[in-house]
Amino acid sequence: MTPDAALILCRFLFDAAAVFLWGASAYLCWVVPADLAAQVSRRLRNWYILALLLVIGTTASLLPLRAATIGEGWSDAVGPEMIRTILSGTNVGRAWIAQAGATVVLAISCLAPVPFRHRAQAIIAGLLLISLTISGHAAMNSGWLRAPQRLNDGLHLLSGGAWLGALVPVIVILPMLRDARWQNDARAALMRFSTAGHVAVAVVIATGIINTFLIIGSPPLNWRLDYQFLLSIKILIVFVLVALAITNRYILVPRLASSPSLQLLKWATAAEMVLGLAVLGLVSVFGTMPPT
Repeated sequence: MTPDAALILCRFLFDAAAVFLWGASAYLCWVVPADLAAQVSRRLRNWYILALLLVIGTTASLLPLRAATIGEGWSDAVGPEMIRTILSGTNVGRAWIAQAGATVVLAISCLAPVPFRHRAQAIIAGLLLISLTISGHAAMNSGWLRAPQRLNDGLHLLSGGAWLGALVPVIVILPMLRDARWQNDARAALMRFSTAGHVAVAVVIATGIINTFLIIGSPPLNWRLDYQFLLSIKILIVFVLVALAITNRYILVPRLASSPSLQLLKWATAAEMVLGLAVLGLVSVFGTMPPT
């Protein structure tokens, strides 16, 4: 595997884990009724452990992979001079320092008492996502535009991550609609997700449009450039995601009153998760490419 391919894989795994930790934790802490949230968090315990291990492992791998891609290959991955140069003189180095610091705090937060653990994880995972704006395309503009662009990109990451990350607990909550102990809380949690999802989708679309014009200055129609071609595919997938979300909210959920089957709704939610992973994969690839 080349350093470039390894970096893309590392970025994808980190993004997926951070999005899950942010979106799922934020949803369970601030949207889902407390008793149901505790039940769902217990069922997702192994997912949380896996996501935390992925964040730690990918963060540890990211700096040597950056050194290998910036330098002359794998030999520079452990070169002290190259790593020192990246850490002391580049946005990439500053972003990694922020990411590593947040990762350490995230690991320590696992020792917190259960009522506060997911709240701490949500906040720290949100900061992890925001740290991605320190380098890359979000930092390409200079002068007064840099800060607004980073803010806009941060909102894009947080809103998209909140939507996609919450899908994992949502798919756990869906069968509880048929459980007399949990059905009222489950219904409330799903309706609140729908309401919050409307806001998240609106922010994702608005900030995505602004990002596109800040980065390339026009719609991504020059498909001879890999960046614009992959960005166009991402935009298409996002609109499919929006269509699925609308179908779930306004067609499938109302049918639950007359039909006992949750299968179609579960399949549609699973499809949203798969498409969300596809979006993260595309971002991991074209995030390493020149936009124009």
